[in-house]
Amino acid sequence: MTTIYDASRTLQQMEQAAAQKRRRQQMSLVARLLMHLLLILFSIAALVPVLWMISSSLKASTEVFVIPIRWLPETPRWENYARAFEMAPLWLYFWNTMIVCGLAVLGTVLSASTVAFSFSRLRWPGRDFFFGLLLATMMMPGIVLIVPRFLMYSRLFTWPTTWIGTFLPLVVPAFFGIQAFYVFLLRQFFLGIPVELEDAARIDGASTFRILWQIFLPLSKPAIATVVIFTFIYYYNDFLEPLVYLKPKTWTMAVGIRALNDAAYATSWEIVFATGTFMLAPLVVVFFAAQRYFVQGIALTGFG
Repeated sequence: MTTIYDASRTLQQMEQAAAQKRRRQQMSLVARLLMHLLLILFSIAALVPVLWMISSSLKASTEVFVIPIRWLPETPRWENYARAFEMAPLWLYFWNTMIVCGLAVLGTVLSASTVAFSFSRLRWPGRDFFFGLLLATMMMPGIVLIVPRFLMYSRLFTWPTTWIGTFLPLVVPAFFGIQAFYVFLLRQFFLGIPVELEDAARIDGASTFRILWQIFLPLSKPAIATVVIFTFIYYYNDFLEPLVYLKPKTWTMAVGIRALNDAAYATSWEIVFATGTFMLAPLVVVFFAAQRYFVQGIALTGFG
């Protein structure tokens, strides 16, 4: 009788466990459906203004603000883009932006990876203190340094010519590891690389810089891709610093489009939207080109 009772009790416990498991699975399914629904709604909310801008860039001026909204133009007007290039030197602004972004990305990757390697793998007095001090700079708004940096670039850095009006105020700081977030992100990734690889390289006689360039950087492509994308987007969209430091011939896209918006013909909103669409295109290309590495970098460095 005892054996039969124990078997019956065990069977009941198994049935209860199975029922609980089914309920958890059902709740998990409902939670996933709600999460996907929220993500779809947020995605639609983010995409609607972009789609409206692209659509309006192909409309006549009388169609742009029609109520209810017309999502498709009656006749696509590709000449809006031609007019935009006639009204402003967009290609000049575009190449200026590519120069700034390219040099800034290069400087940020080189400096941030070197500093991150120092904080993650090298042992030296005060390392943790200075790392905490570097992270503390993330709490300082960048805008508070605009005026001091402007005075420094205009009065101290004057040989062979003043830095104001050139790309130097935007590009040179990137080569000195001033972006604490990127240093932190790469440091987190470097900490996840096995120490045995570094020890084996040192046994083979590799120097510190060789270990960084031939072992750590090749293994850190996802994190580096994340740094590249974030840096490119930041400098591509940056408006205030180019406005303060640059002159019209060296303006970037953000400042150039703002100048176009302030001009007398800015009431032609279809032209403004055409320039906005032109500015958006490179960001979309860069993101989708490095999307796989970007997602891996976010997941593997602990920000997922």
